[in-house]
Amino acid sequence: MADSELGRFEEFITHRLPALYRYACVLTGNHHDAEDLVQEALTRVGTHWWRVRHKDDPEGYVRTAMVRILANRRRGLRERLMAHTPDQPVDDAGLDGLISDAAMIAYLAGLPRRMRAVLVLRYVDQLGDAEIAEVLGCSPATVRSQAARGLAKLRTASHMEESHE
Repeated sequence: MADSELGRFEEFITHRLPALYRYACVLTGNHHDAEDLVQEALTRVGTHWWRVRHKDDPEGYVRTAMVRILANRRRGLRERLMAHTPDQPVDDAGLDGLISDAAMIAYLAGLPRRMRAVLVLRYVDQLGDAEIAEVLGCSPATVRSQAARGLAKLRTASHMEESHE
């Protein structure tokens, strides 16, 4: 990558990394996997940044890459997540507001990756079925089916939580 392109890519990362990280947190359900997802997406996009930066929405391109990476993972993550981390937390009001409903994040994290991706694309990015289908490489009918099943699972989990209170 030429020095000028590298500078533009670094500038993009400097300005958009917090937003990309918040988006990845919603997609993955936890901070650790979100960091990995953002890093992987930026690594892939960075190799052809000269072409991506000329698009209408470079951030949208990176977000789409994150969704595709997550949706197409064949195996689960190898890391074992710990309840408490040894590092100090960083305040991020945007992230805190986005994931303040711990129960909802837990419910979303319990869904299969593609189902979670459909719901995030629909309700966070506010994309239509055809757009989601294009991002995920499936049919609009599959998107509708995944969304319906995902919402049903969220409702069931929510009702079960309410009945235990």
